[in-house]
Amino acid sequence: MSDDDFMQDSDQEGYDFEYEEDDEEEGGDVDIENKYYNAKQLKTTDPEGAIEEFLGVPALEQEKGDWGFKGLKQAIKLEFKLGLYDKAVEHYTELLTYVKSAVTRNYSEKSINNILDYIEKGSEDEAAGRCMEEFYSQTLQSFQSTNNERLWLKTNIKLAKLYLDRKDYATVTKKLRELHKACEREDGTDDPSKGTYSLEIYAHEIQMYAETKNNKQLKRLYERALKVKSAVPHPKIMGIIRECGGKMHMSEENWKDAQSDFFESFRNYDEAGSLQRIQVLKYLVLTTMLMKSDINPFESQETKPYKNDPRIAAMTDLVDAYQRDDIHQYESVLNNNRDLLSDPFIAENIDEVTRNMRTKAVLKLIAPYTRFNLAFIGKALKIPVTEVQDILGFLIVDKKVKGKINQQDGTVEIEDSSDAERLRAMSEWTSAIDTLYRTVFSDGEGFKMPDVQQTGDDSLAHTFGFPNILLDTQYEALIERSGMHVENSSEGTRITNE
Repeated sequence: MSDDDFMQDSDQEGYDFEYEEDDEEEGGDVDIENKYYNAKQLKTTDPEGAIEEFLGVPALEQEKGDWGFKGLKQAIKLEFKLGLYDKAVEHYTELLTYVKSAVTRNYSEKSINNILDYIEKGSEDEAAGRCMEEFYSQTLQSFQSTNNERLWLKTNIKLAKLYLDRKDYATVTKKLRELHKACEREDGTDDPSKGTYSLEIYAHEIQMYAETKNNKQLKRLYERALKVKSAVPHPKIMGIIRECGGKMHMSEENWKDAQSDFFESFRNYDEAGSLQRIQVLKYLVLTTMLMKSDINPFESQETKPYKNDPRIAAMTDLVDAYQRDDIHQYESVLNNNRDLLSDPFIAENIDEVTRNMRTKAVLKLIAPYTRFNLAFIGKALKIPVTEVQDILGFLIVDKKVKGKINQQDGTVEIEDSSDAERLRAMSEWTSAIDTLYRTVFSDGEGFKMPDVQQTGDDSLAHTFGFPNILLDTQYEALIERSGMHVENSSEGTRITNE
């Protein structure tokens, strides 16, 4: 089945599946034909007059035929566009009386699909939605006895989407269950011949579970949808599935798979000409920051053309500031583009990015200090003291910072890591000397203290040696880390603190 069977895109999206046979040269009364084309010329300048002319075409035919069907079709579109929904429904009901005998089955099916797609694209308010539902209901009733399964499936899928847009999840669930059954074989497995329909049904169901945050069912259906190999899906359908998959991975903090799915979703939306590609591209940039990646998300061939798109300029500036660790620029971009948070998904996940950004800034700022005030950090980073304390508490628990917070006076003391290292080295050296001592007196020629001259009371130099014993490099390193000096020679080892 070709992509022509799916007509889900907006007029701007490049998939304008119009089936206009109106310009074909067909036989018929010249007066009827002239009236029809005169009406078409009025569509842009006088739409109300055009409607009147189009509705006059069927009356000129002695029997229902192609010209009357075409006239009604054009009138219905104009009425819907002008918000004359009751009239549109009335004349659509009349149009459906033509499909059984006046026009061919293929032509009527294509025309009906064309009208349903047209009203779906133009449905922007509640009244239009009710009109659209009435169109779907009338269509299903009209074709119920014709055994046109293809049109039945398409119309019911559109109806399910309408319920989904209304967030009427109970009705959506019932409708999707009915559709799944229609796309299954007798043994309950998916019918490969209806794979394209199955994928679109999965897409709507996945959307529903994503909106209701039912990740268990979402994951099950997502994995099942990706296993459908018998379909030639419309790229927009795959865009929907991948977008929901990305959101699912995000909820699991699986940033890598989320980034992969968002990229695939963007690529499919872009191929379909869907405006949703811009929003998904923002999600892709968001996951790049959550992954703490230094890779520019706009370096790929697919995303590069959108790097300077004003619709995503804020996200571009945000990821640039993030990758440069510029906390002040990051906060400035976020504060000056509050509309970014109008998307609930971005609003839900941007806090994690901001937290990462502030954590990096805190670590960078406290690096030179062994003692500081929480208020000092808060003022420097322009964040609340409570959040500074929370970030430092996390860093201490995570052992990324060795220190203690004094909540009474609002200070933090950092342990001197160099002293701790020196003490550890001395402890290891003492243990090594003990081992060496036992080795010398059991296997060597004994301990020999060479003569040492001390000049005055100021000399604190001490020297001692181990004749015929050479220290291993690991012992030598431990001794030198503790501040002593080791000299190995053919006669043995000499250690001094000079």
